[in-house]
Amino acid sequence: MPAPDWTQPWYAPWRAAGEPPAAAIAAGAAPHEALDAAAAPVRFVPQEALPAGTPYEQFIFDTRQCPVRPGLHDFFNALVWREFPRSKAALNRLQAKEIARLGIRARRGPVRDAITVFDENGALLQAPAPIWRALEQRAWRELFVELRPLWRQARLLVFGHALLEQLAEPRKGLTAHVWRADAAMDSIAQADAWLAARCTAEVLATKPFTPLPVLGVPGWWPGNENFSFYDDSLVFRPRKTTEPTTTTTSAGSSPP
Repeated sequence: MPAPDWTQPWYAPWRAAGEPPAAAIAAGAAPHEALDAAAAPVRFVPQEALPAGTPYEQFIFDTRQCPVRPGLHDFFNALVWREFPRSKAALNRLQAKEIARLGIRARRGPVRDAITVFDENGALLQAPAPIWRALEQRAWRELFVELRPLWRQARLLVFGHALLEQLAEPRKGLTAHVWRADAAMDSIAQADAWLAARCTAEVLATKPFTPLPVLGVPGWWPGNENFSFYDDSLVFRPRKTTEPTTTTTSAGSSPP
C-alpha cells in the first residue's frame, strides 16, 4: 500500500488516526488487523470473509463485520468507519433497508445512489454564506479569487474514502460532493454527530450535495496561487442555464 502524505491539508484531520495503522501495514501487518479498533461499530475482517454472492452492505449490516482488501481504498473506508462511526452506521442501515425494500437491481434507486455518491466522494464544508452562494452558482472566480480571504473561516473535511484514496495522487479534476455543514466542526466527533443526524432517506433522496473541485481550495494546492489555474473550463465548469436555482436548507444545499 502506498504511504499517504499525511502533511497534505486534506489528510490533516485524518493524520492522528491514520498514520499509526498505515505504518503498521507498511511494516507487514494485515490491513484488517492494523485497522481494527474497539471503538469502531464494526470489526474489520479479510475480504475472504465475505461470502460469494452476498451484497457487501448487507453483510456488514448482518454481521457487523467490514471486509478489508489491501490498498488505500479499503484502508480509508475502514478509517472513516473508525472516525465517523455514527454516520457510517446510519448510512449502512439505510443501505440495508433499501436492499430489503427493493432488492439488488441494476440501478440502485435515489437513496442508495445518494449514499454511494457521498460515501465514496463526499465532503463536509462549513463556510460563510458568500462562499456558499458562489459555490452553488459555480461562480469560480468569485469563489476562489474574490472571496479568497474568507476561506480562512471555512473548514473542509473530506469524508469519501474513494476521494481520500485518489488524493494520494492529486490531479486537478478531483471533485468532492460537498454537503453544507451548518454547525461547528471543531472535531471529527462533532462532524460525525452532525452528519449522522441528517442521514435519513428523505434528506439523502434530494442529493443535498454541491460539486467542488478540491484542488481549487485556497491553501490546498500550490498551483492555485496563480489565478489562471481557474481558467480551465474542463474542471471549473459554469452552471448550465437549464439548472434550477439552488435552495439552501438546514440539512444542506439542494443539488444543482
